[in-house]
Amino acid sequence: MRIRDIVAAKQQQQVLTVPPEATVRELVTMLAEHNVGAMVVSADGAAVAGIVSERDVVRRLDNDADVLSASVGDIMTSDVHTCESSAALDDVMGVMTERRIRHVPVVDDGVMVGIISIGDVVKHKIDALQFERDQLDSYVHQT
Repeated sequence: MRIRDIVAAKQQQQVLTVPPEATVRELVTMLAEHNVGAMVVSADGAAVAGIVSERDVVRRLDNDADVLSASVGDIMTSDVHTCESSAALDDVMGVMTERRIRHVPVVDDGVMVGIISIGDVVKHKIDALQFERDQLDSYVHQT
């Protein structure tokens, strides 16, 4: 299974981005509005400058109550692990587990073409197991 298959199966294929100059307050509004846990930071919607999650906001709030007025660029993670759409799902799952990351932007030739989350990966694995179970059940009960 390739990452392109996971991206193609998503209901929402558009990658939501936030510009680095947006305030954290604007980010929080966008996260809530779109019911997502993280957003890619991008000035143009195609290049990945960083990624920012609810967790990033909460961790900063603990030390700085004024963080909501800061820019997203101030709190984002700039060392973003990305993958290509041709990458093997199992390889990307290993990186997600090893690096303890929940979102991976998919980038082909320097342009962001999607994003996968740990939820997308789990959904795919459950669907694959259910398909396999149904196939085995059909084979066993064949008349």
